[in-house]
Amino acid sequence: MDEVKQLVTDIKNGQIKPIYFLMGEEPYYIDRISDFIEDTVLSEDEKGFNQVVLYGRDITIDDIVENAKRYPMMSERQVVIVKEAQDLSRTIEKLVAYAENPQLSTVLVLNYKYKKIDKRKALYKAIKKVGVVYESKKLYENQVADWIRRVLSAKKYTIVPKAAQMLVEFLGTDLSKINNELEKLQIILPQGTQITPVDIEENIGISKDYNNFELRKAIGERNVVKAHQIINYFAENPKDNPMVVTVSLLFNFFSQLLQFHGLSDKSPRNVASVLKINPYFVNEYIFAAKNFPMKKVSTVISTLREFDVKSKGVGSNAVPQGDLLKELMVRILV
Repeated sequence: MDEVKQLVTDIKNGQIKPIYFLMGEEPYYIDRISDFIEDTVLSEDEKGFNQVVLYGRDITIDDIVENAKRYPMMSERQVVIVKEAQDLSRTIEKLVAYAENPQLSTVLVLNYKYKKIDKRKALYKAIKKVGVVYESKKLYENQVADWIRRVLSAKKYTIVPKAAQMLVEFLGTDLSKINNELEKLQIILPQGTQITPVDIEENIGISKDYNNFELRKAIGERNVVKAHQIINYFAENPKDNPMVVTVSLLFNFFSQLLQFHGLSDKSPRNVASVLKINPYFVNEYIFAAKNFPMKKVSTVISTLREFDVKSKGVGSNAVPQGDLLKELMVRILV
């Protein structure tokens, strides 16, 4: 995120490079940088003659070079944006000749999503000399809640940890999807608002009481009644609560509990650091560890592996996923 801010600041200050190669597993920042260049480098009057958007599936490397080598009309520079450039992955190294001698009045932007070029090869080295190679890395799940907090803070909002965790557990690590939901909240709620689980439930449709976060908490507390209430809700709403996601999240939770049991230093700060969790949730793990000794945690992990296979249809084709979830809860909480 800091690298993106610096890149945007440089462009605002007129430090514009002839080539921007935007690659990596996380498309969110690739789109943000590309859109920023598309929106700001040229004035509206200049864009008509000097800005072109190409798509990798429709063109060749020669087409890119031909467009990039043109001179701008009544403008200091032109912008050539290649979207879905990863469709040219088999021939992308042919761009090296242009990268070694780029048209300095052209800003060439290549959006190379979900992939990256080999840093040992000539193209990477050539672009690094004259331009920018930005790698957008996928965030780990435990990093996304902090990303949500930082994005909202920049817009003068705050969010309680539980609300951020609800978004992560419902939307996963797809930053574009999460940002879309955050933008909806920003339209509805005034600046300065602290976003709560109630705001998430009322405006995004994620239940504040019946979700994987609350299920994990109920299991950790051995609250059998609450756990089964949530599972029954999941069984009635399987599309919004797929079993494979629930099993995966519970597997991560019990794997972290196993790590917790192995710690010699169980201070909250060390637990948060080692388990890579928000300090706000440390007490839940401490409490759950009391209810689930190490031997029981190992048994639960084996059970979750078994039900992970079943949730994918192996050996349980005729069993509804709701019934599998109910059986799983009984096995965990006995």
